[in-house]
Amino acid sequence: MRYVIEHEVPGRLRLTFADHLGASDALALEASLSSWTGVERVRSYPRIRSVAIWYRDALARTALLDRLNELSRVQLDAVRAQAPTALAPAVPSAARSIIRLVGNHLIRRWLLPPALRAVWAGLHYLGFLRAGLTSLMRHRLDVPVLDATAIGISFVKRDPKTAASTMFLLDLGEVLEDATRERSEHELIRSLMAIPQNARRLEDGEEVTVPAQSLRVGDLVVARTGMPVCVDGVVVRGAAMVNQAALTGEPLAVERMAGDDVFAGTAVEEGEIVIRVGAEPASTKLRSIVNLVEASEQLKSEIQTRREHLADRFVPWNFLLAGLVAATTKSLAKTSAALMVDYSCALRLTSSISVLAAMSQSAHEGMAVKGAKHFEAIAAADTIVFDKTGTLTEATPRVARVLALAPDWTEDEVLRTSACLEEHFPHPVARAVVAAAAARDLEHRERHAEVAYIVAHGIASALDGKRIVIGSRHFVMEDEHVEVAPEAEARINGDLEGLSPLYLAQDGKLVGVLGIEDPLKAGVPEAIAALRSQGIGHIIMLTGDNERTAARIAAEAGITEYRADLLPEDKHAYVEALVARGRRVVMVGDGVNDAPALSAADVGIAMGTGTAIAQEVADVTLAAGGLDAIVRLHALSRSLMGRLDRSFTAVMGINSALLAAGIVGIIRPQTSALLHNGTTIALAAESARRL
Repeated sequence: MRYVIEHEVPGRLRLTFADHLGASDALALEASLSSWTGVERVRSYPRIRSVAIWYRDALARTALLDRLNELSRVQLDAVRAQAPTALAPAVPSAARSIIRLVGNHLIRRWLLPPALRAVWAGLHYLGFLRAGLTSLMRHRLDVPVLDATAIGISFVKRDPKTAASTMFLLDLGEVLEDATRERSEHELIRSLMAIPQNARRLEDGEEVTVPAQSLRVGDLVVARTGMPVCVDGVVVRGAAMVNQAALTGEPLAVERMAGDDVFAGTAVEEGEIVIRVGAEPASTKLRSIVNLVEASEQLKSEIQTRREHLADRFVPWNFLLAGLVAATTKSLAKTSAALMVDYSCALRLTSSISVLAAMSQSAHEGMAVKGAKHFEAIAAADTIVFDKTGTLTEATPRVARVLALAPDWTEDEVLRTSACLEEHFPHPVARAVVAAAAARDLEHRERHAEVAYIVAHGIASALDGKRIVIGSRHFVMEDEHVEVAPEAEARINGDLEGLSPLYLAQDGKLVGVLGIEDPLKAGVPEAIAALRSQGIGHIIMLTGDNERTAARIAAEAGITEYRADLLPEDKHAYVEALVARGRRVVMVGDGVNDAPALSAADVGIAMGTGTAIAQEVADVTLAAGGLDAIVRLHALSRSLMGRLDRSFTAVMGINSALLAAGIVGIIRPQTSALLHNGTTIALAAESARRL
């Protein structure tokens, strides 16, 4: 079977197979791989032809890849034939593992003679011993060393029955922990799959916005500057610079032209391409989500990391305590009990499952958070910075006024030409201009040469051999050196009072201005007030718009601090300065021009109505455009931090009590192991509850 290594971290591989991988194939593959030496865990994702494999060490990895190269479908068919009922998709893998583990333990206990049970226990112990020795060779005193030592003491006492029972309980605890984690991950994946995604499909030469899930292989979709590539496919025409960082990690965009492959989860930074869909969108979206879930493990919060390190530092003290118990009591049973309880497993499991529960709950509410550390940063935030257009204001602004400022230009000509330039870009203002032209039945066929889009400044092109530009005051007057007569300035100030002006100039002469009305979104003042009540002390608005418009919007929103006439680099510098002063900053934006500021903040939040570039850079993406989602996310983040604190206290308290009970002889080592694993599972189940 042909495959490629899709993703790899030490101890884990994720493979994507070239051929179709049905549900029965995936289950057979899981069963086959799980039986191989050195393979610790296997999980399959048949819809994306992918399998994740956890392995023990470098030698196991080499042997695994060698055997995979020899694996064939004939072998998978043989696995299915040998155990068809075990591979039934209706039976969850965790349930199969538990049934097999408990069944084998009871069969050995009831049917095998004591001598054979002792031999089996000794052979099974080799796995625990190998894991403990591996940790010691890496100069680590951790949980595998604790387990190997505690079980070894039972053998020293010539009590293989206790050793076998202890290993059974440890194995059962691990299976239950994996099942709890797997359930949380699957719930997260289901929630993320429910977040809607749209595409621009070509139908009879016209672009139609459709749900991405409705696309079929062979459909043609359009992606242009600032838009996502939501399918796997082949470019059939056009050229674009595509950001593939989410898949490859490359920070720079790559050029994609006719004949090149493109993949879901990427975004167009510049240009326009038409893509022929090559794979079912559901599968490609699932692959992107699996990438996100795997990456989220690497984005642990500081509190998670700090407590896990604290748990690891307890292990040497476990050994010191066990040594003191052995020296003072001369009891191997009490010494073993001191080694049977550790803090690390419970702390790691409860914290990671709490985070997965929060990610799942936020995804269910339309908020995709890319890692635990972002919840922690949001909970600790004291400053929120908002972009204006498309974030605080409606994503569908409208053209309220059109001024013609040259003798040979009419209002219709100003609007027609503006729409001709703006029709290539997905920004809300561009859509407003195109919609206004359509409302007046103005034809704006493409008469210009190649369009150059200067991010957050404007658009430059050529019309009938003349240079024509449209954009902000800074771009048109300062960068393009267009002069404005005093009487034109007075007319603009008077007629466009409170509106956002969009300037149109030809060959260095101002020919018209569009007044854009950008109403405040519903619920913004209430959301701002709610954030203040939740403890956010500083709320700031940044905009490239003029001072008067910025002042009006800020006043309506209830924001007392704002900055106007900013370029993208100004927004970025402002956010960087806040972070440098020790503020914990959340930046909320929606456009290409917000991407630098989003990346500079402690947490960047992209509105779902915004561009794919902003969503790619951001740490959190909102499916909807309302600010009430940010209020809920802040409350959810604080609730998560509270749960992590409570679970930490519970883990430390319960395990310390078990440790003390074992040392004084109240409970035996097997009981200690049973209670330790049982309480760990109970705490994990509690952590999985809705926040």
